[in-house]
Amino acid sequence: MLRMTGFLAGALLVASCGSTPTDQTPLTRDDFAAPQQVRAGETLPDSMTGIWRSRGYGWVFDISDDAVRQYQITDSYCFETPEASKSMTETLALDYSIYRDHPSGEHLILQLLPEDTEIWADRIDALPPACEVGTGDDPVTVFQYAAELIGEHYAFFDVRGIDWKARVEAARSNVTADMSEAALFDLLAGLIDGFSDSHTKLIGEVDGEKRRQQDGLGETLPFLREAGRETEWLIGIFVGLQQDVLDEGAQHTANDRILWGTINNGRVGYIQILQMGGFSGVDISDPAFRQAEFDVFDAVMDEALSAMADAEFVILDLSNNRGGYDAISRRVASRFSDVAFNGYQTYVPGTDVPTRMRQIERADGVIYTGPVKLLTSDVTVSGGEIAALALRQLPNVTHYGKTTRGSFSTVHSKPLPNGWIIELSNEVIAAPDGQSFEETGIPPEVELEVFPLDEPVEGHRRAVLTLAGEESD
Repeated sequence: MLRMTGFLAGALLVASCGSTPTDQTPLTRDDFAAPQQVRAGETLPDSMTGIWRSRGYGWVFDISDDAVRQYQITDSYCFETPEASKSMTETLALDYSIYRDHPSGEHLILQLLPEDTEIWADRIDALPPACEVGTGDDPVTVFQYAAELIGEHYAFFDVRGIDWKARVEAARSNVTADMSEAALFDLLAGLIDGFSDSHTKLIGEVDGEKRRQQDGLGETLPFLREAGRETEWLIGIFVGLQQDVLDEGAQHTANDRILWGTINNGRVGYIQILQMGGFSGVDISDPAFRQAEFDVFDAVMDEALSAMADAEFVILDLSNNRGGYDAISRRVASRFSDVAFNGYQTYVPGTDVPTRMRQIERADGVIYTGPVKLLTSDVTVSGGEIAALALRQLPNVTHYGKTTRGSFSTVHSKPLPNGWIIELSNEVIAAPDGQSFEETGIPPEVELEVFPLDEPVEGHRRAVLTLAGEESD
């Protein structure tokens, strides 16, 4: 994710799906050289110059000695990535700096950070003709491009019961060349309304105001937000735990993303992780981000698990986890097994990219192998769900609480010709045996109310005390 004279700026979001590769020869990851990194200010290697088309993602890159031009492409359209779109979402402002060459010089793997999702690309002889023609930013073209983009890249139409062709046809008659920005936004928002996928959204600036369409947030968060109580709820949970549940000395740390302590004079360990990242305060665009996040997380977990070494069991509370950096999700799971294990697998439909089994390596720091009670809710999403999926592969982990939200895929951000952004799910993340929990969410082994709408703070407190054996079921 380091800056490289603009190399791959922005649109290489960590996710996948889509277009047919230009070379049908089966490849494996072992065919590629070891990862290399281009650092800020360094010259791009000769092996990267040329024109490349990604497998999935809808990207073409024209890389010369001194410039990189990135194009957004579908079957019918192609345009250079608008500069204006890069400020609309954090992910589009990131650069990729990790690459792996293929000996033939015809293939390339790109990554944002080591061990992140891989972008496979194939060399092509020339820009597709549509890239030479360009794409307009009028309402009709924007609508048609958006419809084609989502149709090519969204991975879960069948799972979520969406008839995309029918939706598009029903909306098409409402598109006019002179429609206002607001009307166009409403029309596109209607296309994705009801997807029930919190990773699929429309973001745009309309008449100077930033607008957003997103659903699939479960029941708890929309209820609290509509009532204007989300901040009050979060404060209530953390203050209540520290004052009434946890032993003296509990710590709310890591930029307020982690709360840990013990219960009943050390008999039970308790760790709540709000987000898979953001611990260090280092900006994600900073080259130091990855290591800074690891350093803070590892230090906190070493201290917490050392304090819990003699605990009968540990409660790992992901009931309010909003996701984040998948490498942290794997790092969480690694703290509860003394051997490496297969945590989950990822694949991208329609790309010929082999399924990738994500192994959870043994942590270098303190490990707890006693019983773990994992707590989730309908708020648990994305990176929180990935951690839960991996943890469920361990024999010492029992899953309690409520079913998770069911949005796993890393968000794939795509600009529209007018600078707006569509984000969508195009990557399947499944258990090692191939079972996917997209849309359904991961059901707990033991049902336990966590955030009842009439008393979400007290309900969470009761859930923690129940797990700790301090309150009857």
